[in-house]
Amino acid sequence: MTSDGDKSDAVSSFCITRIELDERSLARATADIEHERKVAIYDLLEENHFEPAGAGEGPFELYLSIVERRLVFDVRKAGGAALGQVHLSLAPFRKIIKDYFLLCESYYDAIRSAAPSQIETIDMARRGLHNEGSEILRERLEDKIGIDFDTSRRLFTLICSFHMR
Repeated sequence: MTSDGDKSDAVSSFCITRIELDERSLARATADIEHERKVAIYDLLEENHFEPAGAGEGPFELYLSIVERRLVFDVRKAGGAALGQVHLSLAPFRKIIKDYFLLCESYYDAIRSAAPSQIETIDMARRGLHNEGSEILRERLEDKIGIDFDTSRRLFTLICSFHMR
C-alpha cells in the first residue's frame, strides 16, 4: 500500500511526504480495514512531525514493515535515498494492541444496542489505550526519530493495521 502526499504549499522540512506499508507484512484485509488504513495514511500525510536523528532536513519517505516480529521503520529522503532503518520489538505493543482491538469490538457492538453513556465510556477507554500505545511508540523511538503526539497516534494506528483482520 502506497500513498504520496500532494503538498504544493509550504511543507515543514521535518515531515513524511510518502508512506508505504509492506504488503507482505499486512494481515489479510476486508474493504473496511483497507479503508481504515487509507484514512490513517491520509491523516498522517496531512499533518506530521518526523525528525530522524542525524538525518538533517527532509522531507522524508517512510516504509513500514514487520520482519521477524520486529517493526521496521525504513527511512529515506524524498526521492528514495536510504537514510537507515529503525527496528522495534513488537513485544511492548502486543498486549495493548490486543486490548485495543477488544475495546474496538465492544465499541462497535455497543453502537448497535447500548445506551449513549455506555458507548461514551467504552470510547473513552478505547481512546485511552490508543494514547497509551502512542506514548509507548514515542518512548521507543526517542533518540532515533523525533515525532509529536499526533504523529505518534497516527503511526500507532498504522501499526495496529498490520494486525487488523
